Amino acid sequence: MRFGISTHLYHDRRLERAHLAQIAGAGFDTIELFATRSHFDYHSDAAIAQLKQWLAETGLTLNSLHAPITDVFGGPGPRTTYSNAVTAHDRRGAAVRETEAALAIARTIPFDTMVVHLGTPSVLKNPDDNHRAAALRSLDEICRVAEPLGVRIAVEVIPNRLSDPSSLVTILEDELDGNGTGICLDFGHAHLMGDVADAVETVAEHIITTHVHDNHRRDDEHLVPYRGTIDWDQALVTMQKIGYEGTYLMELAATGDPASILEEARHAKERFARTLAHA
Repeated sequence: MRFGISTHLYHDRRLERAHLAQIAGAGFDTIELFATRSHFDYHSDAAIAQLKQWLAETGLTLNSLHAPITDVFGGPGPRTTYSNAVTAHDRRGAAVRETEAALAIARTIPFDTMVVHLGTPSVLKNPDDNHRAAALRSLDEICRVAEPLGVRIAVEVIPNRLSDPSSLVTILEDELDGNGTGICLDFGHAHLMGDVADAVETVAEHIITTHVHDNHRRDDEHLVPYRGTIDWDQALVTMQKIGYEGTYLMELAATGDPASILEEARHAKERFARTLAHA
């Protein structure tokens, strides 16, 4: 069992070595890099080499990469939202190309998993972004690039008609059987859509990674666990029941000072470990 932190905590700014040092100082040993060019320029060989050095200096590993969902996060000005399930050929192609560019990090810094959204959350109210045939075509293209790099694709549970737990299982079992693709169980998103323990049992055979965060079942708040209304004891006992032994990756929002949030995350990690040890 491992515990990690997503650089989503620093998503609204350029990633720095000091951020990784904060994560390591809070007792975490691995990260998920959020591939947004305003946060980390995955097109830059120099930036990738620098990240490799930072990871070595802080003792962290790169557990996973979050595929691009936008070109800019935070701040004023225009931005592009990427959907790999949009019917418009040029927009879908752009989303896939950005994902493939981020995947190339694995040539310099090996990592196990890339987390991919199929389409965009329903709350964005862009119905053209969420077409099954387009999503499947994109997923096939992405997987063909990921496989020789030794990276598994994990499609994330997100609130749209393509990506609820049962829909993702159907896609994996009926359309992608045997290609190595799995599911990223996002606890916060599952909570927004229904019962978390039910979601765990639905995707049980396909979970290869997680996103851990909390909310009050109204908005996607990305809170530290135990700050919202998820029943974490029930959720973790169910994870134990299905035999999950992978990474619990906390994807937290910058709701305050990152150092304070990381301290809360450290306490949550310790509470997770106690619950899992006694489940």
